[in-house]
Amino acid sequence: MKKEDLLNKKFETKAIHSGQEPDGITGSIMTPIHLSSTFVQTSPGQHTGYEYSRTANPTRTAYETCLAELEGGNRAFALASGCAATSLVLHRLKVGDEVIASDDMYGGTYRLFEKVFKNKGIKFHYVDLTSPESMKSVLSKNTQLVWVETPTNPTLKMIDIQRVKELLPRGVDLCVDNTFMSSYFQKPLLHGADLVVHSTTKFMNGHSDVVGGAVISSRKELSDELAFLANSVGNIAGAFDSYLVMRSLKTLPVRMERHQENAFGVSGFLESHPKIDKVIYPGLRNHPQYEIAEKQMTGFGGVISFILKGGLTEAKAFLESVRVFSLAESLGGVESLIEHPGIMTHASVPKEQRKQLGINDSFIRLSVGLENKDDLLADLRQALNRAFAL
Repeated sequence: MKKEDLLNKKFETKAIHSGQEPDGITGSIMTPIHLSSTFVQTSPGQHTGYEYSRTANPTRTAYETCLAELEGGNRAFALASGCAATSLVLHRLKVGDEVIASDDMYGGTYRLFEKVFKNKGIKFHYVDLTSPESMKSVLSKNTQLVWVETPTNPTLKMIDIQRVKELLPRGVDLCVDNTFMSSYFQKPLLHGADLVVHSTTKFMNGHSDVVGGAVISSRKELSDELAFLANSVGNIAGAFDSYLVMRSLKTLPVRMERHQENAFGVSGFLESHPKIDKVIYPGLRNHPQYEIAEKQMTGFGGVISFILKGGLTEAKAFLESVRVFSLAESLGGVESLIEHPGIMTHASVPKEQRKQLGINDSFIRLSVGLENKDDLLADLRQALNRAFAL
């Protein structure tokens, strides 16, 4: 379907057709996987728009076009991982620049900031952006970027994207990691963000068989800068991975609705269980930033965090007892996953910082998949019974 035919179409239609037309030679309904590393030119510098696959590849172009359409952006860049996407954004900065970031974030992002880019002369400030005004104390003439996760990983704090952007001086870009919500439930660019990052490994792909990332820009000058960097640094997604995620985007709306349906059922069950101390899910009305979630999202996703009564012994016994949920890092796949952030995904965050954020030995994160809801509830019930010998 041509771009002009998609102008007034809904998300579900764009997810299936954006950037993708039947192959002009064979009529193939699916975009071919172009595995060629190089492309023939008719004369030096004269080509079809493709010369070398690091710069551009037809399969990746179709995928990036779809990503940009779904996010409402100017242009998208498909990268080799979520960390590669984060790195591409950070490569825009120079020695002496400063970044303000959420105090709660994915451990891999924190490690990248503190162990890699900090050593390159970039300074990072971590603040609780649930109160956007709190960043005023660290804003300076050197501030070039504000990095936001919303919901945050793993405490699921909500940050008001529009309010953060309103408080930024001209020239300071706002980048939002939209991994937890996907483009289906949240579109940060519509709320003022300049850049959006995804670990497409997660909900965007949704089948636990691809590692990938993406950056979507809001305006052409950012796109031009990112295009130069992506070509120069070379951390691009391969053609096969691009094909796989593009295939998965076709079912993104259906999958996200089911993730949310199951997450509501699981969160309700956990809230009523006597051995659960606290449940954190953006869709619960007792969430501290529920009104922000309602304002800037069209759904609440499939990630739940909760705190068990007891300590590490009970937490380990519980995690070792699940059968339908799988004890594994990552999230967003069709299968339900469970993990211990303090030991697994957020081990790179200093223990004292984890403690301040409430990520203690009893803190558990769930990625609720697409299995039958009753089977998920039964699994959690039996695992809690085993852990607490009920």
